[in-house]
Amino acid sequence: MPKKEAPLEYLNHFIPEGASQLVLDYLHQYKVHLTITRERKTVLGDYRNAVDGKNHRISVNGNLNKFAFLITLIHELAHLVTFMGYGNRVKSHGKEWKYIYAKMLEDFLKLDIFPSDIVIAFKKTMHDLPASSCADENLTRVLRAYDQSALDGLMLVEEVNEGDLFETDDKRVFRKGKKLRKRFECIEVATKRVYLFSPLYEVKTAKAG
Repeated sequence: MPKKEAPLEYLNHFIPEGASQLVLDYLHQYKVHLTITRERKTVLGDYRNAVDGKNHRISVNGNLNKFAFLITLIHELAHLVTFMGYGNRVKSHGKEWKYIYAKMLEDFLKLDIFPSDIVIAFKKTMHDLPASSCADENLTRVLRAYDQSALDGLMLVEEVNEGDLFETDDKRVFRKGKKLRKRFECIEVATKRVYLFSPLYEVKTAKAG
């Protein structure tokens, strides 16, 4: 998906039904320039504060499912609101941001737009929200059930049996090893080099050549 600014009515294609008005209220109130972009491997969304008379800028990956898209947008909006209140005087994911993010999530949860499994996952971490939804492994697993990738034959590294082969999106093949703390030790078949994989990294099964 090419990078493009989102017409406001276009948002309905990316967020759950019932969330539009509250989202638009935030975007109008803070004069946000929202961009929907192609998939980025390292981030789901991004916030840039207003400078030189320009609007606040938020980007969100357009490949996310509607629930993940909305959660990412709320996350970035919380950065904006935190910046408006504190500038650069506080940590980006410090207690001030966590408080604002939690309050914003509560407002959206009141709309009854999230499935019960996502609501339950949220409630488990509302007291101490992680710096990103990706860092919340339980929420990530729940959200993945609503991804197209789950229907396209992709699986998580943690779902691959130890000793089995899997293929990454760049066509490299690995053999899964044991878990070391939070990551799995895996050996690239072609080079015999060892790599550590997040349990939530998406891969395809592979056959021995």
